[in-house]
Amino acid sequence: MIIPLTNASYTTVILANGAFPRHQLPLSFLLQASRIICCDGAADNLLKYGLNPEYIVGDLDSLSYELKQQFKNSLHCDTCRETNDLTKAVKFCVENKWHEITIIGATGKREDHSIGNISLIADYADYAKVQLITDYGVFVPLLKSGHFESFAGQQVSIFSITPTTIFTFRGLKYPLKEQTISQWWTGTLNEALGNDFFVEMDYGKALVFRQMK
Repeated sequence: MIIPLTNASYTTVILANGAFPRHQLPLSFLLQASRIICCDGAADNLLKYGLNPEYIVGDLDSLSYELKQQFKNSLHCDTCRETNDLTKAVKFCVENKWHEITIIGATGKREDHSIGNISLIADYADYAKVQLITDYGVFVPLLKSGHFESFAGQQVSIFSITPTTIFTFRGLKYPLKEQTISQWWTGTLNEALGNDFFVEMDYGKALVFRQMK
């Protein structure tokens, strides 16, 4: 099955407390979501945009007293110190059987937070269908070989979470045949040649980034 650039079946949106999106695509997901789960202080940004969260999840340390009172029936406090607020929100969705998730607002402020949030979606793929949308493109996790929708000239990057995974790329400007991606940068700045491309892998976890039009 070909993996589309974005998928309307992702009905639950998690808004993280990074930079609020500006691009039309992530904003359209917020506007069309059947439910929006905010990570702690992200609720304030969503309210400024004119939307209300269905739930606010996290340790709630970034949430003002006023918002705690306003949304007291929508709060889910998780004080676990072993996970960040994004993971708490994903866990909350899975517990409620919302397994198709789009994450927005997970990047754009501190670079360490951005890298951490992006890398986490490879773990979320073990129990949810997840994608992470930024103002520049879409990240999806890969646990097995995948066939991807694309367009000629689309910028594509593949990141190997398990350095010993063996990859083959087809349909990209810089193909790969049965090789590892031992460092993150070596799979970046590729380019789609047409309407689709293939990423074959023997095992492990990877992330695929595709630029938006």
